Amino acid sequence: MYSASPPLRSPLGSRLLIIFLITLCMFTLSACRKDKDDIDDGRPAAQMYEQAKNYLNGQNWSRAIHAYQQLSTRYPFGRYTEQAQLELAYAYHKGGRAEAALSTADRFIRTYPSHPNVDYAFYLRGLTNYEQRIGFMERMMPSRVRDRDQTAARESFRDFDELIRRFPDSRYAPDARQRMVFLRNNLSFYELDVARYYMRRKAYVAAANRARFTLETYPGTPETANALEILHVSYTEMGLPELAEDTMKVLVLNYPDHPYVTGVSNKGGFFGRLWPFGKD
Repeated sequence: MYSASPPLRSPLGSRLLIIFLITLCMFTLSACRKDKDDIDDGRPAAQMYEQAKNYLNGQNWSRAIHAYQQLSTRYPFGRYTEQAQLELAYAYHKGGRAEAALSTADRFIRTYPSHPNVDYAFYLRGLTNYEQRIGFMERMMPSRVRDRDQTAARESFRDFDELIRRFPDSRYAPDARQRMVFLRNNLSFYELDVARYYMRRKAYVAAANRARFTLETYPGTPETANALEILHVSYTEMGLPELAEDTMKVLVLNYPDHPYVTGVSNKGGFFGRLWPFGKD
């Protein structure tokens, strides 16, 4: 009786089959290891927290994040979990995961508003916006910090401001105040940069609004005198001599040596031609 011989397998097909089987085994072993890592081994919260803290102190941010997450999952309540949430936010921050750090800090503030370390959550929010977004630009391109989008700077400024208002005696308040000075100066510069753009476009209403906003929101910055200058020029071009005169009086009183004041008083140059009032 005739019997058909089995079909011959091509060498390529055999190799592909072997590769597939090896890959499947590796995937299965990896999954088993992951399951073993994630299985509840019965460790107490204190021990899990200590391990996560060691990872954090060793600056192993990814392992610290994983360990804190495990602790929070297995023990959703308790003093170790409370502190773990705060340190998890810090680990996210140092690990370059800004959005996760902000959301974790927010969750901590909402969940534990009376926690003795809640002031650090506010500080960490401001620090994350400052360092992860602004600090990087300051280090890499110092001359371009003021030119970029200032959304993160405003958020950081608000976070630090809320920290100081709520916890004026916090250990983090002095550093927050120093950072706010830097942010305030850069934000005021940015607003006036936009105002100058409007001036070049002869959009004097918009320029005046920007200058006025700068004076009201960021008083006392090095740009205050320049904001008054822009406001005076805008009022003059808009045909509002009384407002222009009042603005000039404030500028002369507080910044008598400002180049714009000198130019107007001498009736010279471009600024002098914009001054519509006679000398007293």
